[in-house]
Amino acid sequence: MDIPTQLRCLFAATVEEQNDSYVIEVPAQELRLGDLQQGETYRVALLSASTDNDIEQTDTPPQHEQRLPKPPVEVDEQRTVEIEDIGDQGDGITRVERGFVVIVPDTNLGERVIIEITDVGQNVAFGEVVERLSYYE
Repeated sequence: MDIPTQLRCLFAATVEEQNDSYVIEVPAQELRLGDLQQGETYRVALLSASTDNDIEQTDTPPQHEQRLPKPPVEVDEQRTVEIEDIGDQGDGITRVERGFVVIVPDTNLGERVIIEITDVGQNVAFGEVVERLSYYE
């Protein structure tokens, strides 16, 4: 499946009836960690979860059997990234596919670095600097 670069987030949800309408809930983490803003308008695409190979069933699914996408990074993977933000603890923050957050200690805002992924969770990963790059590399 081709995924456009404009994709802001990807999650699985169930269409539920509410009064005289049907709704799809956007998980709160998509606003906290992704590029979505409350009150903004977004284009929505609906795909059948049964045909998407990137989605895996969690061990203990929520009541509506929500499926979560696999993180887009793996341990020991190297990436060239730019530090987009600094977190509350002073660590650098970058985002990769689907707005997935990678935390990189000992980096500065705007710095370009090659990182190695050291730990991956469902919503966030951690990386260490392998090499610092000049802005023009």
